[in-house]
Amino acid sequence: MRLKKILYGIVKKMKFLPPEIYMKYYYEYYTGRKLDLENPTEFNEKIQWLKVYYHPPILTLLVDKYNVRNYVDEKIGSDYLNELLAVYDNASEVNFDTLPEKFVIKGVHGFHFNLIVKNKKDLNRKKAKWLLHKWMRKNQYYRGGLEWAYKNVPPKLIAEKYLEEMGKEVINDYKFFCFNGEPKFVQIDIERGINDQRAFYDLDWNKQEFYNKENTVYEGEIQQPENFAKMITVARKLADKFPFVRVDLYNINGKILFGEMTFYPSDGRKLFYPEKYDKILGDYIELPKLPNGKKEITSL
Repeated sequence: MRLKKILYGIVKKMKFLPPEIYMKYYYEYYTGRKLDLENPTEFNEKIQWLKVYYHPPILTLLVDKYNVRNYVDEKIGSDYLNELLAVYDNASEVNFDTLPEKFVIKGVHGFHFNLIVKNKKDLNRKKAKWLLHKWMRKNQYYRGGLEWAYKNVPPKLIAEKYLEEMGKEVINDYKFFCFNGEPKFVQIDIERGINDQRAFYDLDWNKQEFYNKENTVYEGEIQQPENFAKMITVARKLADKFPFVRVDLYNINGKILFGEMTFYPSDGRKLFYPEKYDKILGDYIELPKLPNGKKEITSL
């Protein structure tokens, strides 16, 4: 078993392999489970299938944290967008002097590319610039498990308004899991970066028993936002008809703001427990059929 793990660890660095071959080694390396791309049934198996075969070009626009703003504006209006402070094609263009005391800089072409500045006076500018340059050299497709939507996203940085809510160190993050355009449940992340905790609720605000082992389960009850029904409507409009997409929203003092759209949560590597939920949640994803003679799906 140890030798096999070492071998798969070597293979997972071989990004040049055909995705349908590479993904099987990659998936088993991280989950310990075989990946059946011919007949996927579990949630994360189907996420891997979507990586390999589901390639409508619009996905590239929607995972791009800058270009997705146009989509959000068209679907639900600009009122749901956080304030955009600046856009940069190169890290060298970033001028901290022109930004407010609090702000966030994001790399639009991947995840975990977030520089959160709560007090500009405390910012190590030299270290921050080094980090921004580092992000601009990365490609999320090759950085992770061949997440197709990110493959051709042009590297770019955006600065946005720092979001905060009275009485909270960190705002809640509401992540709606949507299947064929319909939200089915929501993941709520609280105290991110301080005391990361997570819980899942259905759309009637009943706390669910399933969880990810990698994340601490919030044992208490999270208060339902008064405008939760409106959040569901927003998520539904943005989810459109995609087989699966996670729509992330914020709710600050009753104001709903768009976060991002994710087609491959956690790179399709975080299993659900109890184990039966991998199949239960997987059943929600209805995979489209590959056109005859085609190796990928390029239209919605």
